[in-house]
Amino acid sequence: MTTDGISAAEQVLAKVLLPLCVLSGALVLSGFFFPAFVGNAVSGQSWLTVSLLFFSSGLGYLAVLPYDPDADRQSGELALLRIRRTKLVDVVREFVTRQDPIVLLVPVVVFALFLLLQIAFPASVTETVDEASQGILTEGGPVFLGAVFLAVLYCLFLLVGPWGEVKLGSPDTEPSYTYPMYFTLIFTAGIAAGIVFWGPAEALTHYQTPPPYFDAAPESGAAIDGALTYVLFHWGFSAWSAYTVIGVPIAYFVFKRGAPLRVSTILTPFLGVDGLDSVWSRLVDTLAVFATIGGIATSIALVSEQFLTGIASKWGVSSGEVGPVLFVGGLTIIFVLSAASGIHRGIRRIAALNVVLFGLFALILVGIGPRSFVLERATSAVGSYAVNFVPMSLYAGGQWVADWTVWNWSWWFSWAPFAGLFIAAVSRGRRIRTVVLTSVVATSAASMVWFLLLGGTSLFVQHSGEADILAVIADYASSEAVAGYPLFGALPLTELLTFLFLSLIVVFMATSADTSTLVVAFLSTRRGLAPSTGSIVFWGVFQGAVAVSVLIVGGSETLQAISVLTGGPFAVLTLVSLGALTLTLYRNERGHQSLVGRARDRLPTIQTHHDLDPPDED
Repeated sequence: MTTDGISAAEQVLAKVLLPLCVLSGALVLSGFFFPAFVGNAVSGQSWLTVSLLFFSSGLGYLAVLPYDPDADRQSGELALLRIRRTKLVDVVREFVTRQDPIVLLVPVVVFALFLLLQIAFPASVTETVDEASQGILTEGGPVFLGAVFLAVLYCLFLLVGPWGEVKLGSPDTEPSYTYPMYFTLIFTAGIAAGIVFWGPAEALTHYQTPPPYFDAAPESGAAIDGALTYVLFHWGFSAWSAYTVIGVPIAYFVFKRGAPLRVSTILTPFLGVDGLDSVWSRLVDTLAVFATIGGIATSIALVSEQFLTGIASKWGVSSGEVGPVLFVGGLTIIFVLSAASGIHRGIRRIAALNVVLFGLFALILVGIGPRSFVLERATSAVGSYAVNFVPMSLYAGGQWVADWTVWNWSWWFSWAPFAGLFIAAVSRGRRIRTVVLTSVVATSAASMVWFLLLGGTSLFVQHSGEADILAVIADYASSEAVAGYPLFGALPLTELLTFLFLSLIVVFMATSADTSTLVVAFLSTRRGLAPSTGSIVFWGVFQGAVAVSVLIVGGSETLQAISVLTGGPFAVLTLVSLGALTLTLYRNERGHQSLVGRARDRLPTIQTHHDLDPPDED
């Protein structure tokens, strides 16, 4: 997913963005760390504008910086992953001629119809969607629980079994990215800002209303362990396995069987490579586009509330109705520039910055947080997670499980089409075992460390009485978006933590939105053609427009519920595709060795002394 060459417009844009970033950054940093120096020079909603200008110009500058395209060609990257760069006069014509009309028009019409109905009949739409959502999540709970558990088992088998040795590509194919960058791209694309939104909040929520599986008293010491255990469960191996069981089949059929890079490629065993232009394939790709846009748009709407809450807590700014629109507009500029520049420029650079900020925040929290408490509770939670993993995976008791566990599994499956496709796209030249190790084990480890640190610290602050975070959440209309800020106020380096937290909100959301924009552009482009810059820009702006619309007319939670419901079909499709992949691998990939076999072969051979040999039998 690269672009060739740097246009004159991008060169001019880079020259404009750099001074904007420096000037606005100086104001923002001064306002955070030296407020007396700034005084009343910037006040009110101007802080919101300056903050958005800083993030937009800084990340936009990273996206448009030049790079050496020859390095990409030498890496042997799949040609189909390149973005077609054209002159402005050709953009509209190529956009129209290259789009698949079904995959393009159906999601656009559905979203437009939803917004019209939301405006005309808001109460009826919300009630209908809520009833459907509750019915499916409650009655279909066993399906989601079973699908995720089977996904974990399948990933475990791929990790240790013989098929993990299968290389995605020809024997001499080399990976397109170094391993650190490979992990960075997968982790930042798949997790989005949910890890920031729920980091300080989910453990507290389970602490206040404990999961029935552990039967602990609310806000008790026992509730702490149960809360952290379920946080690990919701963001650990089970969650990331949902992405991988879609990504691995796509990668195998693309790089080993020549199938197109599409979500519908999971149907290759049933339709054949030549049959992937069928109505069924287009239906799967269209559903994937809808799920992706709905999920990203509602996530943008949710994190806008969290970002604006942080600005308000720092400078007392009331954003009003304009604030969310400004935030989404600034964020849209960032991820459109990043997506249009391609993986080797904006997406890769912003993802790397994301991981650096992520690690820096975690290290600071380790340095200033309650280390003894977090270490003790984290050790207990990890042990509980390991011991209770299987029964928790199969536990389907009560409304709590439907509202939390089943909802989470459906949400992860609704994101799986775009995340799985992206995992497949960047996995060329990797072995299946490496794909699973990275997209399940490594990403889960990073997620769990984050939640243990941030969730454990918030539980310590709440349980010890240093701050009443739950009361602040209740005062803020029970919105978890506010949870992080009273937590940082109870810790040293409040300003630095708040600044890094706000930065992570923007960067995490940008790294998922730019990837989703690129993936949707590929899905909507006719088979065999690379998406044009116009297609990238259209889908990026469309995602931003949907987010702004639901913020203005309401219905972000309703749209989120609709998007989550798309997880059901993909959960079923995943199970079917895994069965077909298993038959394909069994027939075509024999002769590989499992990890157990490799370990056995490396054991030293014990030579038997002739004096100990049994006597020859006559």
